[in-house]
Amino acid sequence: MGRLDGKVALITGGARGMGKSHARHFVAEGARVVIGDVLDDKGEFVAGKLGPDLCRYVHHDVTSETEWAAAVAATVDAFGRLDILVNNAGVLTHATIAETTLEEFRRVLDINLVGCFLGVKAAIAPMTAAGGGSIVNISSIEGFAGAAGLSAYSASKFGIRGVTRAAAQELGHLGIRVNSVHPGGVMTRMVMESAKSFTGVDPEQFIKNMPIPRFAEPVEISRLVAFLASDEASYTTGAEFVADGGILSGPGY
Repeated sequence: MGRLDGKVALITGGARGMGKSHARHFVAEGARVVIGDVLDDKGEFVAGKLGPDLCRYVHHDVTSETEWAAAVAATVDAFGRLDILVNNAGVLTHATIAETTLEEFRRVLDINLVGCFLGVKAAIAPMTAAGGGSIVNISSIEGFAGAAGLSAYSASKFGIRGVTRAAAQELGHLGIRVNSVHPGGVMTRMVMESAKSFTGVDPEQFIKNMPIPRFAEPVEISRLVAFLASDEASYTTGAEFVADGGILSGPGY
């Protein structure tokens, strides 16, 4: 028995990194999954490995309200319902405020924050029809503490906290729970490639000083997301869950 038996999930940014890990873990826990992304070859590959009875891929630009409607419709068409939405899609760029263009700032907010808002909005009707559901919004520890070179990213991740809490207030009476997850360093290509690009800090030295001296494996975040998506978290909404190896626990790290 899996904790997600019989449930249907839509996961954005599912072609690689944490999104791919979430898709694999959800299937292992008994869910049927639709993954959305703009990386079509990678997304088709992930879905193909999991099998069409368990996973489908749909091209999905999360900044487009039309493509959100299409992704939700594709999920319901494929598996009959929508129980879970994981707003995982996101981008990270390093630049100082002085160096960040208005176009780049808006691009990050459009993908990370507006995409999350559109996802919550698109999920309301099908989840209500299904009798309720769970929305998990992926934020970051940069949604609690700003970081040099990450003004756009931090702003978007702080914003996700506000969308999450407002949605929890509005949707609880419909049986829809909304929570946010705030990972720290995770062993994904995006994180590792950007680790030294702006700060020049040696990631190994930084990791050595953490309370849990390592970055997370993606599946360690996926397990938390799956718990929040499951009925085991039935009384949990509007809450924020940090999984950061202790980085935010105090200045000693």
